[in-house]
Amino acid sequence: MYARTPDLELRPGQSAFFWGARRSGKTTLLKRRFPRSARFDLLDTRLMLEFTRSPRTLADRIRALEPEQRNQPILIDEVQKVPSVVGEVHRLIEEDGRSFVLCGSSTGKLGHGDGNALGSRALRFDLHPLTWPEIPDFDLLRALNRGLVPAHYDSPSAGEALAAYVDDYLREEIFEEGLTRNAPGFARFFDALSLCHGRMVNHSDIARDCGVTSKTVKKYFRILVDTLVGVLVEPFSHRGSRAVITKAPKFYLFDVGVAGHVMGRRIARPAGEDFGRALVHFILMEILAYRAYSSRDFPVRYWRTRSGVECDFVLGTDGATVVEVAGAGRVGRRELRGVRAFAEEHRPRQSFVVCNEGVPRRTEDGIWILPWALFLEGVWGGEVV
Repeated sequence: MYARTPDLELRPGQSAFFWGARRSGKTTLLKRRFPRSARFDLLDTRLMLEFTRSPRTLADRIRALEPEQRNQPILIDEVQKVPSVVGEVHRLIEEDGRSFVLCGSSTGKLGHGDGNALGSRALRFDLHPLTWPEIPDFDLLRALNRGLVPAHYDSPSAGEALAAYVDDYLREEIFEEGLTRNAPGFARFFDALSLCHGRMVNHSDIARDCGVTSKTVKKYFRILVDTLVGVLVEPFSHRGSRAVITKAPKFYLFDVGVAGHVMGRRIARPAGEDFGRALVHFILMEILAYRAYSSRDFPVRYWRTRSGVECDFVLGTDGATVVEVAGAGRVGRRELRGVRAFAEEHRPRQSFVVCNEGVPRRTEDGIWILPWALFLEGVWGGEVV
């Protein structure tokens, strides 16, 4: 069992939303944090149908609880299954002063209407897959191959676990929630993720391959973001002398192991193109987790010029930090090219090349070349952004 970073600290009477992809460990963390709280799990079909027919049944259920449970935050798991129950939660907060933690794996159905009903009355917490500081004796290759969903990282048969997760959740549950009408088109789109993961998204090309419109492809990507399955990294644009090549985002799945399964990737040693791409993805996930857990809402973008010069990540509103991730065993001029081009135009406060070298060093022009673990120490210590 891992000591997870979010503390879910609530003031008396405070409510919260708690979001995270399925099996990221939300329920385990909630049970540990609120051991005396009553929990309503909307994956229970009978309960889901009961609340769907009459959301006010929730109040009846709460009145039947023991007094010590009624005084604790009420936990509602997979709240996106019955969006209308949020309205009843709002009423109980206003009229009875109750406290709730609404937990879910999809924000799509709550993005309007009932989803905004709580307004400032509810905090937001997010749970990412396991992170580097949460895992004792962290094993990089294990993480890149198995991913950091807790059950997968620990599984002796991680390949089978990942296959079941992708087939049972990433495919079936998205359809089950009624988020797509064109099931064959979405199935083809999902298969195409192996070709566009970690790359600039070309909606027209994907639409042509899937037999749908570009507008539909954009909707499909939004579905994956809303279901917390993926994230879009937008390009950094700033007035400068080099023309940015595109306004297209890059898409990354939420977990490096899930991405590896979708792409049919197996990394045997810390070298090569597959290792490099997986390392980029892993570093991104750590940065995003740190941003969520530290409550620091800084932008994470990438940079690419018309001539193809690129940096993996630009952090901060003004491009204060630039990061290139290199899977090569030795960083040379090629790996430094993008960071130097960005620094020439935008003068970042900090420049990094993250790599698999054994010791840190710094170039004459101030670029830090850091082993990936040292870089993550800086990220989680608040020294990078």
